[in-house]
Amino acid sequence: MVKLDLEKISLPGLEVVRPWMIAGPCSAETEEQVLDTATQLSEAGFKIFRAGIWKPRTRPGAFEGVGTIGLPWLKKVKEKTGMFVGTEVANAHHVFEAIKHGIDILWVGARTTANPFAVQEIADALKGTDIPVLVKNPVNPDLELWIGALERINQAGIKKLAAIHRGFSTYDKTKYRNHPQWQIPIELKRRCPELPIICDPSHISGKAELIYEISQEAMDLGFDGLLVESHRCPEKAWSDASQQVTPTELKEITDKIVLREPQIGEKPRVTLDELRQEIDKLDTDVLETLQRRMEISEAIGTYKKENNITILQTRRYDEIMNNRKERGAKLGLSDEFLVKLFESIHEESVTRQNKIMNQ
Repeated sequence: MVKLDLEKISLPGLEVVRPWMIAGPCSAETEEQVLDTATQLSEAGFKIFRAGIWKPRTRPGAFEGVGTIGLPWLKKVKEKTGMFVGTEVANAHHVFEAIKHGIDILWVGARTTANPFAVQEIADALKGTDIPVLVKNPVNPDLELWIGALERINQAGIKKLAAIHRGFSTYDKTKYRNHPQWQIPIELKRRCPELPIICDPSHISGKAELIYEISQEAMDLGFDGLLVESHRCPEKAWSDASQQVTPTELKEITDKIVLREPQIGEKPRVTLDELRQEIDKLDTDVLETLQRRMEISEAIGTYKKENNITILQTRRYDEIMNNRKERGAKLGLSDEFLVKLFESIHEESVTRQNKIMNQ
């Protein structure tokens, strides 16, 4: 178990209860765009507005945010709509500027979470404040790195703390922009049961049409809220256009979400449906991994054909079987199960390579 000194996240005059909803454009682009989007979200009933002021981009030349000049726009959102506002920070300067301009919530992005030096700089800048801070998972599936970032912020005196699950980068082809790997935030919740976890379906999906599906999955797993990118005109967005929805569409999505009780009485309890949903997600991961394995087997078959090598390599098969049995035993899996599993996998691989040989 990880010990964090936490307090319930609260905002003046607003009781933050499940499901939290934080919504707004990926990037603050113009004052008009920010105020118009916020007004539409406020009219739809949303209370917390988000907008990226500084945007860390993969390559130079992409839109990297308007910078500090956009912070007064968020202040106007508060004045005009009464919404609370939040933005991402990546260094101490961002923290100082955001707090100076009255930002209510800060979050640490995935790229920053992956850098302990950057997280510590942010933590040092936060000392003496009481602002709620949300920490996104790192881009790679490293739970210890995620927990380390949370601990650094917490040790700086920030007790109003939450995690954001935004998925993990992968080279494999899946329907997601960032693979959810739900087992990782689930393990985080097991180790830090009092820590709220919010889902970012926009960055997991990369596609507007998947946001409802992922949001519902997060709620079914007992997540505490959602951080969703919403733009008044997504097709004209300056960044991440494909994963944003209009305020009207977001309202339709949230109205469809079914909320289930995360606990019975005072003690958290995992339900049969939740366990089955987790099985379904893990099985999907297994199937996608098997698909990738077969693609590699076919590539090996092509190589063997081009170099006139036989399909069956007995020594290699023995090495695979012995290695997998040894590793599986350490994970508590029986030899009988592993033999059946890898015999079936090997048989399918041979079948695919044989087809390639005879094309």
